[in-house]
Amino acid sequence: MASAKQGKRQRSRVAGIRITGLGVGYVLAAVVVTVAATNTGNNGLFLVLSLMLAFLAVSGLVSRWNVRGLVASLDAPGEIYANRPTRLPFEIQNLSRWLGRWFLLVSAQQEDRAQLVPILPRKAKSRGKLDYLESRRGLHRLERLRITSAFPFGLFTKGQAYRVDVEVLVYPEIFDGSGLMEGGSESFGEQGGSLAGRGYDVRQLRNFRPGDDPRSIHWKQSAKSRSLIFVEHERDQGHRVAVLFDNGAGQLSAADRPRFERLVSEAATAAVELLDRGYEVELVTREEVLTFGRGHRQRQAILETLALVETSPHSSIPLRSSDPRAPELRLTLDGRGEELS
Repeated sequence: MASAKQGKRQRSRVAGIRITGLGVGYVLAAVVVTVAATNTGNNGLFLVLSLMLAFLAVSGLVSRWNVRGLVASLDAPGEIYANRPTRLPFEIQNLSRWLGRWFLLVSAQQEDRAQLVPILPRKAKSRGKLDYLESRRGLHRLERLRITSAFPFGLFTKGQAYRVDVEVLVYPEIFDGSGLMEGGSESFGEQGGSLAGRGYDVRQLRNFRPGDDPRSIHWKQSAKSRSLIFVEHERDQGHRVAVLFDNGAGQLSAADRPRFERLVSEAATAAVELLDRGYEVELVTREEVLTFGRGHRQRQAILETLALVETSPHSSIPLRSSDPRAPELRLTLDGRGEELS
């Protein structure tokens, strides 16, 4: 977690004060008592007014003290996607040796997504998770963790912002049920279905040749025939697919920007779906080529690239895969900002 060192005070600043509905009623009642005491000169009303003002002052001091003297930290989960709710782990620590803290609301964005910490004893820690939703892909910085409280009487809500400085990389939005493979999965495998490779189905048994992988020797058959027998497998269906994302759209207008962002999400959705189905996937953009790979590392590399991709100067040269035999999925914008495939 990114935080100040434990046991040391953390940089913070006042995050504002807001009167509650109960506080508004209390202030109005104090005004009424003030007017009545002034008009009547009744000493009893002046005494009541003094008590009400003292109560108000104590409430303000205690509520301000309640959100100070803390250490806050925030962590980011492994994967965050645009327009998809996630949870950010947080931790707060009470540095006070004598008194606890009560009814703390912890938030990283809007207060309506705050997490309640009912009680934080002295020298204690509390852990939890905050709701987080970001609509834009890319690198975002969460500078401060906001802690507010209406303790002790609920008249005012006071806050303190603790500096955490956490960078969050938000991946492009992944569409549900893209249907990319429906009706077209067989076409991706036509080139590889009859070729030898490291697949699962056995194509044939033959004599071992120089250069063959020794791991595919059929030792039982070799013992029977007294010569090395090699197991030749068929290549997996849909062995490789190249995702060609042409970001050479030049300067985009305000109307074209949403279409470009949707195209980024379509590229991310296609790559994730293909990787989940066991394909080797390559991502090609105008600036970068992520050569064929599969598994979690390739998924992460592709999502990170698409999270940060921006438009580049327009070019008429078509993008090419590093493997000319691999099926291609092209995603591009024409001059009018219309999607092509």
